[in-house]
Amino acid sequence: MAIYALGELTPSIHPTAFVHPDATVIGDVRIGPNASVWPQTVLRGDNGYIEIGERSNVQDGCVLHCTAQDPTVLGPSSAIGHAVHVEGARIGSGCLIASGSVVLNGSVIEDGAMVGAGAVLSYSSHVPSGHIALGVPAKVRENKSFGPEKIQRVVDGYVERAQWFRGALRRID
Repeated sequence: MAIYALGELTPSIHPTAFVHPDATVIGDVRIGPNASVWPQTVLRGDNGYIEIGERSNVQDGCVLHCTAQDPTVLGPSSAIGHAVHVEGARIGSGCLIASGSVVLNGSVIEDGAMVGAGAVLSYSSHVPSGHIALGVPAKVRENKSFGPEKIQRVVDGYVERAQWFRGALRRID
Protein backbone atom coordinates (compact mmCIF):
# COMPACT_ATOMS: atom_id res chain seq x y z
CA MET A 1 0.00 0.00 0.00
CA ALA A 2 1.40 3.39 -0.95
CA ILE A 3 0.45 5.63 1.97
CA TYR A 4 2.59 8.70 2.51
CA ALA A 5 2.89 11.48 5.05
CA LEU A 6 3.91 14.81 3.54
CA GLY A 7 5.71 16.77 6.24
CA GLU A 8 3.17 17.05 9.04
CA LEU A 9 0.28 16.02 6.77
CA THR A 10 -0.55 12.41 7.60
CA PRO A 11 -3.39 10.26 6.25
CA SER A 12 -6.01 9.03 8.70
CA ILE A 13 -7.53 5.71 7.66
CA HIS A 14 -10.21 4.08 9.80
CA PRO A 15 -9.31 0.46 10.69
CA THR A 16 -12.45 -0.86 8.94
CA ALA A 17 -11.68 0.99 5.69
CA PHE A 18 -10.17 -0.87 2.75
CA VAL A 19 -7.39 0.75 0.71
CA HIS A 20 -6.20 -1.45 -2.14
CA PRO A 21 -2.41 -2.04 -2.14
CA ASP A 22 -2.12 -0.36 -5.56
CA ALA A 23 -3.85 2.87 -4.49
CA THR A 24 -1.83 5.94 -3.47
CA VAL A 25 -2.80 8.07 -0.48
CA ILE A 26 -0.73 11.20 0.25
CA GLY A 27 -0.99 13.86 2.95
CA ASP A 28 -4.15 15.09 4.65
CA VAL A 29 -6.56 12.36 3.58
CA ARG A 30 -9.27 11.14 5.95
CA ILE A 31 -10.91 7.80 5.10
CA GLY A 32 -13.94 6.84 7.19
CA PRO A 33 -15.34 3.56 8.48
CA ASN A 34 -16.15 0.87 5.91
CA ALA A 35 -15.05 3.17 3.07
CA SER A 36 -13.02 1.73 0.20
CA VAL A 37 -10.37 3.01 -2.20
CA TRP A 38 -9.60 0.85 -5.23
CA PRO A 39 -6.56 0.14 -7.50
CA GLN A 40 -4.71 2.94 -9.26
CA THR A 41 -6.65 5.61 -7.39
CA VAL A 42 -4.65 8.63 -6.21
CA LEU A 43 -5.82 10.72 -3.26
CA ARG A 44 -3.42 13.68 -2.87
CA GLY A 45 -4.13 15.91 0.12
CA ASP A 46 -1.24 18.34 -0.19
CA ASN A 47 -2.87 21.78 -0.51
CA GLY A 48 -5.94 21.05 1.59
CA TYR A 49 -7.72 17.95 2.77
CA ILE A 50 -9.65 15.06 1.23
CA GLU A 51 -12.35 13.31 3.21
CA ILE A 52 -14.01 10.02 2.24
CA GLY A 53 -17.16 9.41 4.29
CA GLU A 54 -18.35 6.25 5.97
CA ARG A 55 -19.34 3.43 3.55
CA SER A 56 -18.30 5.49 0.51
CA ASN A 57 -16.14 4.13 -2.28
CA VAL A 58 -13.65 5.58 -4.74
CA GLN A 59 -13.32 3.11 -7.59
CA ASP A 60 -10.40 2.14 -9.83
CA GLY A 61 -8.29 4.81 -11.51
CA CYS A 62 -9.73 7.91 -9.84
CA VAL A 63 -7.81 11.11 -9.08
CA LEU A 64 -8.93 13.21 -6.12
CA HIS A 65 -7.11 16.43 -5.30
CA CYS A 66 -7.92 19.64 -3.43
CA THR A 67 -6.86 23.24 -2.92
CA ALA A 68 -6.41 25.30 0.22
CA GLN A 69 -9.73 27.01 -0.58
CA ASP A 70 -11.59 23.93 -1.79
CA PRO A 71 -11.22 20.63 0.05
CA THR A 72 -12.57 17.50 -1.58
CA VAL A 73 -15.29 15.98 0.57
CA LEU A 74 -17.25 12.82 -0.24
CA GLY A 75 -20.15 12.36 2.16
CA PRO A 76 -21.28 9.03 3.60
CA SER A 77 -22.76 6.22 1.50
CA SER A 78 -21.67 7.68 -1.85
CA ALA A 79 -19.88 6.17 -4.83
CA ILE A 80 -17.28 7.59 -7.19
CA GLY A 81 -17.10 5.45 -10.35
CA HIS A 82 -14.09 4.32 -12.34
CA ALA A 83 -11.65 6.93 -13.72
CA VAL A 84 -13.33 9.98 -12.16
CA HIS A 85 -11.44 13.22 -11.46
CA VAL A 86 -12.63 15.29 -8.50
CA GLU A 87 -10.78 18.52 -7.73
CA GLY A 88 -11.88 20.55 -4.70
CA ALA A 89 -15.59 19.66 -4.70
CA ARG A 90 -18.13 18.83 -2.02
CA ILE A 91 -20.18 15.71 -2.71
CA GLY A 92 -23.04 14.93 -0.34
CA SER A 93 -24.46 11.76 1.13
CA GLY A 94 -25.98 9.08 -1.08
CA CYS A 95 -24.49 10.45 -4.32
CA LEU A 96 -23.19 8.69 -7.40
CA ILE A 97 -20.46 10.25 -9.53
CA ALA A 98 -20.42 7.94 -12.57
CA SER A 99 -17.42 6.66 -14.50
CA GLY A 100 -15.19 9.03 -16.43
CA SER A 101 -16.72 12.24 -15.12
CA VAL A 102 -14.90 15.39 -14.00
CA VAL A 103 -16.06 17.54 -11.08
CA LEU A 104 -14.04 20.73 -10.61
CA ASN A 105 -13.25 23.24 -7.86
CA GLY A 106 -16.02 24.76 -5.82
CA SER A 107 -18.68 22.42 -7.18
CA VAL A 108 -21.38 21.16 -4.84
CA ILE A 109 -23.25 17.91 -5.42
CA GLU A 110 -26.11 17.83 -2.91
CA ASP A 111 -27.29 14.73 -1.02
CA GLY A 112 -28.80 12.14 -3.35
CA ALA A 113 -27.68 13.87 -6.55
CA MET A 114 -25.85 12.20 -9.42
CA VAL A 115 -23.28 13.03 -12.08
CA GLY A 116 -23.66 10.93 -15.23
CA ALA A 117 -20.86 9.01 -16.93
CA GLY A 118 -18.43 11.24 -18.80
CA ALA A 119 -20.02 14.49 -17.61
CA VAL A 120 -17.82 17.54 -17.02
CA LEU A 121 -18.81 19.99 -14.30
CA SER A 122 -16.82 23.21 -14.53
CA TYR A 123 -15.89 25.43 -11.60
CA SER A 124 -18.54 26.13 -8.96
CA SER A 125 -21.20 23.91 -10.52
CA HIS A 126 -24.22 22.91 -8.47
CA VAL A 127 -26.31 19.73 -8.69
CA PRO A 128 -29.37 19.87 -6.40
CA SER A 129 -30.70 16.86 -4.53
CA GLY A 130 -32.73 14.57 -6.80
CA HIS A 131 -31.05 15.89 -9.94
CA ILE A 132 -28.45 14.57 -12.39
CA ALA A 133 -25.74 16.37 -14.36
CA LEU A 134 -25.19 15.03 -17.89
CA GLY A 135 -22.98 15.98 -20.83
CA VAL A 136 -20.03 18.19 -21.72
CA PRO A 137 -20.41 20.78 -20.38
CA ALA A 138 -22.83 19.23 -17.92
CA LYS A 139 -26.46 20.30 -17.87
CA VAL A 140 -28.55 19.61 -14.77
CA ARG A 141 -32.02 18.10 -14.92
CA GLU A 142 -34.34 16.17 -12.64
CA ASN A 143 -33.22 12.57 -12.18
CA LYS A 144 -36.15 10.28 -12.96
CA SER A 145 -34.26 7.12 -13.90
CA PHE A 146 -31.64 6.29 -11.26
CA GLY A 147 -33.05 6.76 -7.77
CA PRO A 148 -31.51 6.59 -4.30
CA GLU A 149 -32.24 2.86 -3.92
CA LYS A 150 -30.04 2.08 -6.95
CA ILE A 151 -27.23 4.27 -5.61
CA GLN A 152 -27.44 2.46 -2.27
CA ARG A 153 -27.21 -0.93 -4.04
CA VAL A 154 -23.92 0.27 -5.57
CA VAL A 155 -22.69 1.44 -2.16
CA ASP A 156 -23.77 -1.78 -0.41
CA GLY A 157 -22.06 -3.86 -3.10
CA TYR A 158 -18.77 -2.05 -2.58
CA VAL A 159 -18.94 -2.40 1.21
CA GLU A 160 -19.36 -6.16 0.71
CA ARG A 161 -16.66 -6.29 -1.98
CA ALA A 162 -14.19 -4.48 0.31
CA GLN A 163 -14.78 -7.04 3.06
CA TRP A 164 -14.17 -9.86 0.57
CA PHE A 165 -10.97 -8.24 -0.72
CA ARG A 166 -9.72 -7.56 2.80
CA GLY A 167 -9.93 -11.28 3.57
CA ALA A 168 -9.17 -12.94 0.23
CA LEU A 169 -6.81 -10.69 -1.80
CA ARG A 170 -3.29 -12.06 -2.06
CA ARG A 171 -0.44 -11.19 -4.36
CA ILE A 172 0.95 -14.19 -6.25
CA ASP A 173 3.87 -12.84 -8.32
